[in-house]
Amino acid sequence: MVDKAALVTGGASGMGRASVARFLERGFGVVIADLNQEAAEKTLAEFREQGVGDRVAFVRTDVSDEAAFEAAVKSTVDTFGRLDVLVNAAGVGGAFGPLTEIEADDWDYTFDVVLRSVFLGIKHAARVMQKQGDGGAIVNFGSIGAAAAGIGVQPYSVAKAGVEHLTRMASLEFAKDRIRVNAVSPGIITTPLIGIGDEELAPVIGGIQPLPYPGRPEYVAAVVSFLASDEAAFITGEVVKVDGGMIAAGPQLGDLVNNNPAARGLVGVNRGSTGEKSQVRRKVGATGGA
Repeated sequence: MVDKAALVTGGASGMGRASVARFLERGFGVVIADLNQEAAEKTLAEFREQGVGDRVAFVRTDVSDEAAFEAAVKSTVDTFGRLDVLVNAAGVGGAFGPLTEIEADDWDYTFDVVLRSVFLGIKHAARVMQKQGDGGAIVNFGSIGAAAAGIGVQPYSVAKAGVEHLTRMASLEFAKDRIRVNAVSPGIITTPLIGIGDEELAPVIGGIQPLPYPGRPEYVAAVVSFLASDEAAFITGEVVKVDGGMIAAGPQLGDLVNNNPAARGLVGVNRGSTGEKSQVRRKVGATGGA
């Protein structure tokens, strides 16, 4: 029997799989809850080759179905004797198109998988953690699409905004039980969900994020692992962006509207409409420049 156990939804691929790998490295027992049985079996085979097959199991789960999610939680307890960590990583791109054209059923499907599933996971995992009496950690997957319009498609982004606020609400409710609830908010990460790899993404990185290299599932998994660890014992109700600085940078206009002289290598002071004269002190690279 292991000392700690985790349930990871969407653990058969992408950021969920990378999170499973991190927990296995830490000695956890892990149950993967995923709808894709083929991908899950492949993942299990790979972990078995690494010699950790006895600490990882799979239960096919439709995370939007309450009975199925409850069964996945029970399977974790039955397999490893306890549940210490829940990672709600399962997701779909969901409905897309103009709001005037999106089918209501497709909208509902998106919310069922992206937001309802997180509620169900919190509900049933927290019950087990409360009964165990020694706390626990829940890590949900938000998205930078929740931070601003125009980053992601509408239903997905709105549902992820719900996930992030549900995280804050749940953290308040379960603090007395020493159950910490946090979220990660990934940027553009090279996973099967976005269907783009490093080679396609690399040429456009400079225009969309400050860090000049593509995001990888392992970067997000490292934050998930931290938030679920004792090292984050005093952190709850937080949404941690793992986005290469995209949201911090905001809209990157460069010098498109003549608003950034620094982009032209100029150094000085713009005194606006004060009536005082603006100055260009020097040009970077010129004699005496920086």
